[in-house]
Amino acid sequence: MQQKIAILPEKLCNQIAAGEVVERPSSVVKELVENALDAGAKQITVEVERGGKKLIRVSDDGCGMGSDDIFLCFERHATSKIRSENDLFHLQFLGFRGEALPSISAVSRLTVSSRQTEDSIGNRLQLVGGVVRHHEQLAIAGGTCFEVKDLFFNLPARRKFLRRDETEFGHIAEIVTRLSLPHYYVQFKLIHNGRVILDLYRQKNQRDRIADLLGRPVVQQLIEVDGGEKSLKLTGYVAHPSLNRSTTQAIYSFINGRFVKDRVLQHAILDGYRQLLMKGRYPVCVLFLTLDSEKVDVNVHPTKHEVRFHDQRMVHDFVSQTIRQTLRCAEPAPVAAEIPSSLALAVPLLKGKTAFAGQSAMERLPADRCSSGFRSALVQESESAYLQHERLLSRLEPDQTPSGEDTPGLPVETRGYFASLTIIGQFHRSYILCEDGEDLVLIDQHAAHERIGFERLKKQYIAGGIERQELLFPEILDLNLREDAELQENLEGLKQLGFDLEPFGGTSWALKAVPAILGEVDVKTMVCDMLSEFASVGVSGLSQLALDHVLIQMACHGMIRANQRLVADEMTALLDQLDNVDFNRHCPHGRPVMQRITLRDLEKMFRRA
Repeated sequence: MQQKIAILPEKLCNQIAAGEVVERPSSVVKELVENALDAGAKQITVEVERGGKKLIRVSDDGCGMGSDDIFLCFERHATSKIRSENDLFHLQFLGFRGEALPSISAVSRLTVSSRQTEDSIGNRLQLVGGVVRHHEQLAIAGGTCFEVKDLFFNLPARRKFLRRDETEFGHIAEIVTRLSLPHYYVQFKLIHNGRVILDLYRQKNQRDRIADLLGRPVVQQLIEVDGGEKSLKLTGYVAHPSLNRSTTQAIYSFINGRFVKDRVLQHAILDGYRQLLMKGRYPVCVLFLTLDSEKVDVNVHPTKHEVRFHDQRMVHDFVSQTIRQTLRCAEPAPVAAEIPSSLALAVPLLKGKTAFAGQSAMERLPADRCSSGFRSALVQESESAYLQHERLLSRLEPDQTPSGEDTPGLPVETRGYFASLTIIGQFHRSYILCEDGEDLVLIDQHAAHERIGFERLKKQYIAGGIERQELLFPEILDLNLREDAELQENLEGLKQLGFDLEPFGGTSWALKAVPAILGEVDVKTMVCDMLSEFASVGVSGLSQLALDHVLIQMACHGMIRANQRLVADEMTALLDQLDNVDFNRHCPHGRPVMQRITLRDLEKMFRRA
């Protein structure tokens, strides 16, 4: 019988491995710079020509290699980073597979020169297509220099898929950026076609290196992150939500010093910015996650960009909540320390607009009926704040109960930022114009009211159920088959949200009560919008994601609209209540609540500056 299985030749094996490791010139730069960092280099220079297609030269001042190692490093699976199986779960290096150098040499003309610091003479080795062609000893400086010429010269099918020189160099510059961010104590230089593009000096701290790469204006809007303990710690910087991008390219995430584009970690970062960014916008951040090496497996992808966590949910929640708490603390202090922000629950939204007068008592549902996904540590923290607010209210005298109006006994200096603004008036029946010192502040009344309503609804839901108001005459909702199916599946969740619905025959339902905060709205349109949100999220039951989407819909329908005239008392009440909620600079959709125009900007408009 004819033999069908054959062992591939070594040269072909290396070319196949190169297909995984060496995707483009930037892949070569990544592997060589990682080796330089593992060698303890304090100065690394990357020189490329024609986007790396013609030449890639990476030189460093690391520990170097001896005469034996300079040959062994081109053998497959040869590495100085690991010795046993246990080392795979305690990795302290960036490169460890032992595939990079043989793969690179198999598809290029490669020359390496290296000298160990303790040796008096160094070695130079030349390879073409993975085959050694020349070796010599010579006097060179300590460290290592790799020259990779004519990448994919022997694989024209791969070479034709390379992009324009500028595109390939852009990928190389991004790799150097990613590797230089965590290693701020290393000097990096990037040269393209003889021109110095990056010259990063050694810095004393992370913030200065970020300024070198992302620019000083970006650094001014960064907020420091420092959470967790030694076994699980998140450090770095996140940008204020007002600084955002149209792609995820400005999200730099590192695990134990290694850059990753892990889906779990990226989702956690975006979850930390939930309701603070508009759809399609992404944050700017540089984050370093540190955890025990045995709790993360980095050996699951050829390029090591993806990892696998031992406890994925725990890491996700930790990162998300740390970022969210950092952003919350970065907001200006909302109110005086004696009166917690949770007191906003007791304040009517706007006098005469959506007050709770004449409403039935709030039906409190058992805590165990909340979905498990929503009852996270962050929820428990909010629930604790609400109970604290309840206890505080019980100690207040009747005339001390907070209201939307100024409290006579409250010192002016203890008022929040928005309440301290001087109201000038209303523009276009949509924006509240205020004076802050020498600055003009414009506040979007609908966005501000949306944030107030959303936070109030969320706190009421956590406390056991949203306050409802009985309808004098039930309203009949005629739904289609899809809407009827969605309503039946989520009927219990809708009850928690303050809606009392009963079957009325066929696909019709009788609406007997609505959330008290809504006021006069088109209830049928609102219920249909909520059912659409449930369907778009694609989950059954009221998970955190579905809940947030639904509460946003409710807040949007029940709040003050644009093009709605407000009297002075209503504008004052709105600003007072805005101080009592978290993340009061953005509406739940991520749009800004306020914009500032400085006096200098105005003077420039009138040619006075």
